[in-house]
Amino acid sequence: MRLRPGIWLVGWGSRGGAGAPGPGGGRLAWLLRPAPRSLWALSLAIVLTIAVSTSLRENWGSDNAFVVKAADALLAGVSPYEDKRFLYLPSAVLMAVPEALLPTWALRWLLPLGMSGLIGVGWWAALRLFAVPATSRFAIGGFGLFALAYKPYLNLVLIGNWTAISAAALPVALLLAHRRSWAAAGLVVGLAIACKPMLVPIGVLFLVARQWRGLAAAVLTPVALSLLGALLMPSPTLFFTKTLPFLLQGQDEYALPWDASPIAVLPRLGVPGVFAVLVASAGAAGGLWAAWVRWRRTDDADDGELRLVETACMVMLAAFLVSRPSFDHYLLVVLPLLLASGVRAGSTPRSPWFWAALVPQVAGVPWPTELARKRRAFRDCVTLCGLAIVLARRSPRSVRVTLEPVTTAGSPPRTEPECAATSTESASRTAF
Repeated sequence: MRLRPGIWLVGWGSRGGAGAPGPGGGRLAWLLRPAPRSLWALSLAIVLTIAVSTSLRENWGSDNAFVVKAADALLAGVSPYEDKRFLYLPSAVLMAVPEALLPTWALRWLLPLGMSGLIGVGWWAALRLFAVPATSRFAIGGFGLFALAYKPYLNLVLIGNWTAISAAALPVALLLAHRRSWAAAGLVVGLAIACKPMLVPIGVLFLVARQWRGLAAAVLTPVALSLLGALLMPSPTLFFTKTLPFLLQGQDEYALPWDASPIAVLPRLGVPGVFAVLVASAGAAGGLWAAWVRWRRTDDADDGELRLVETACMVMLAAFLVSRPSFDHYLLVVLPLLLASGVRAGSTPRSPWFWAALVPQVAGVPWPTELARKRRAFRDCVTLCGLAIVLARRSPRSVRVTLEPVTTAGSPPRTEPECAATSTESASRTAF
C-alpha cells in the first residue's frame, strides 16, 4: 500500500474511536493547525533579534571575511590561495565577488539576515518534503524555538559561515529528488559544492539511487565553475600545492579547539592519534553501511520521503565523523530535515535518545567551565556521535501499516484504507 503524504497527516489526527484523536494524534493535529498571529510575531521577533544583535557585535562575519578577502584578492589581481585560511574551491571566489563589492556597513546588516534566511529556506523545504503546512504551528513556532534554543544556529549567524548554503541546498535537493527531478537536485547540490564542498558526500545518495544524470550535474557544475574561476585568477595551482596539503593535515592549532571530529577530540583526551583515526574511520564505515541498509529498506507506510532523508543524513553524519575539521554548525545541514521528519511515526525524533544527543547544544545551559570556550568541541563531538549512533541504530527498523476504524461527524463508523491508515512500529523490534 502506498500512501500520499497528506493521507499520513489525516490518519495521525484521527486515531481512536468515535473520531476522537489519540494522544499522539491530537498533539500532532494541534501542531499542524495554522499558527496564530502571536506565534508569528514571537518567532519573527526571535529571528530579527538574533540578526540585529549579531550586526551590532564587533566579531560578526569572521568566517565570511575569509571568502570576501579571497574575492578582494581576485579583484586586485592576487591569487586568493596566498591566504592559507581560504580553503574553498576557485568557484567560491566567483560567488563571493558580489559580497566584495558591497560596502561594509551594508554587509554588516545583510549577512546575519542572509544566514537566517538560508536556514529558513532549508526548514521550509524540509517541511514541504513531509507535506507539513508552512503556516502551521509546527513550522512557525518550530523555527523560532530552534533559533532560540540551538546554540550552533546562533554561532552560524554570528560567524557567517557558508555552511548555511548547504543547510538550504540539501533539503531543496531532496524535495526535488522526491518529485522525480533528480537532475535538478544534482544541479542544486553542485551549486552548493561550488560555494563550499560540504555536500560532496551526497554523491553517495545519487550512486545508491542510480541517478546518473543527477550525479553528473552534481559533479560537473562545481568542476565547470572552478575551471572558470581558475582561469580568472593568478597561480590557481596553489590550491593543489598549498591549500590541499593544509586541508589533509587537518589544519592547525587555530581550528583545533573547535574541531568536533573524533580524530581531533580523542587525542586531546589522551587517546593515541592512530587509534582515534581507526575509531573515526570505523564509525564512518558503519554509517555508510547503515545508509545503504536504510536505502534498501522500503516500507509500505513511507512514500519515500523518510527513506531519502534518513539515507542522506546518515551519509552526511558518516562524513562528519572523519572530516577535518567538523564544526558544531555542520549539523545544521541535517537537523532541519530530521526535525521535520518527526511528523512521521518511526522517525528518529520519535526516539528520546535523539533529544538526549542534542542536550549539549542547548543555548543558555550553564556548563562547567572546562567544557566552555576552547573545550566546547567535546560537547559538539558528543552530539555528532550521538546523532550518528541513534540514526544508524534505527536504520534497519521496519514500519508496518495497520487499519483502524475512523468516524467523521454525521457519518456512521466505517473502515477505509485511505483515510484510516496509521503506522505502528513492528512489535518484533524494541525501542531505542
